Parts: sequence; C-alpha cells; structure tokens
Amino acid sequence: MWKHYLEEHETERLLIRPLVKGDYLVWEEFIMDVNATRFFPDDWKLKPEKSKEWIDMQINRYKENRYGLHALLDKKSGAFVGQCGLLTHTIDGMDELEIGYHLIPRYWGNGYAIEAASAFKEMGFENNLAESIISIIDLENIPSQKVAQRNGMTRETRTVFMGMDVFIYRITREDYLTSDANIA
Repeated sequence: MWKHYLEEHETERLLIRPLVKGDYLVWEEFIMDVNATRFFPDDWKLKPEKSKEWIDMQINRYKENRYGLHALLDKKSGAFVGQCGLLTHTIDGMDELEIGYHLIPRYWGNGYAIEAASAFKEMGFENNLAESIISIIDLENIPSQKVAQRNGMTRETRTVFMGMDVFIYRITREDYLTSDANIA
C-alpha cells in the first residue's frame, strides 16, 4: 500500500497526498484558531504568515528525506480536513520516528485523526522505517492522547520538547505485529 512516501494514498474515507505550496491558504484556518494551536509553541500561534512557513517546512522535509506531514482530504467532499504524517525528531538524544496529526477544528470528532494515524503507523512498520514509532503529545491534550492509545501506543515517558512538557507515546514493531488488528 505505501510503496513510496510521496505518492497519494487512500484510507476508507481519506485521500492522503503530499502538501503543496497552495495548501497554506486552507491551513491558515488552523493556524489562526486559538483552540487548534492551544498546544503549539507560542511562535506558531495566531500568525497568518506561519501557515506558509508550516507548509514550506513540510515540503523541505520531503526534499531532505525526513518524511513530513501530508494533506488529508475527505474523499466524498474533497474538503481539506487536516494533516498527518511521519516526522523525524531527536528526543532526549535519541533519533525517533513520530506520527504527527493536526485537524482543522470543524473536523474534530469524526475519526479522521485515528484513521490517518493508523495508516501512517502501518506505512512505517510495513516499510521497515523504524523499530518503534512515537507520538509527542502535550500533557493536557487529552483528545490526542486518546488517538495515540487507539492507535496501539502506550504512554512511555514525560519529557520536554520544543520548550513544552509532553508525553511520549510509543508502539514497537513487535507490538504492532502481535496486535489483534494485524493478525491474519
């Protein structure tokens, strides 16, 4: 299913594609929403110019083979509902592969985050990209913590990332291979 990271992919309800420069216009809705950016570093909050910078950052990740977030489009309506993807980070001195997800608030509560996060977990393990995959989640971001748990991840540790107190949720390849959803 995930032969190449920069190809388009589909889940049951989502078309997943790499971001393009023009996506900054729709992403501005996210950047300018106080609830959506509640758990972001202050320098990313409520600044419309950050939308373009965000999209450019993901495109640069693609060029540098550091993965990057992808656009999530509702297959029925074509609506841009958010972003999800794999990201490389150094956490507490360790190189890690993260599943990150961000949805535009009007699409919260529809199951898009877990659908996309699950697809990227599968992609990471089925293509042998890492022995474990993490999600980095603010201590107070309960909805994202629930997505990580539903995605088979376990809270592992508490640390500081980009100046924020966060939990690290993790799933190992072994846990992925032995989970009920992946046993044939």
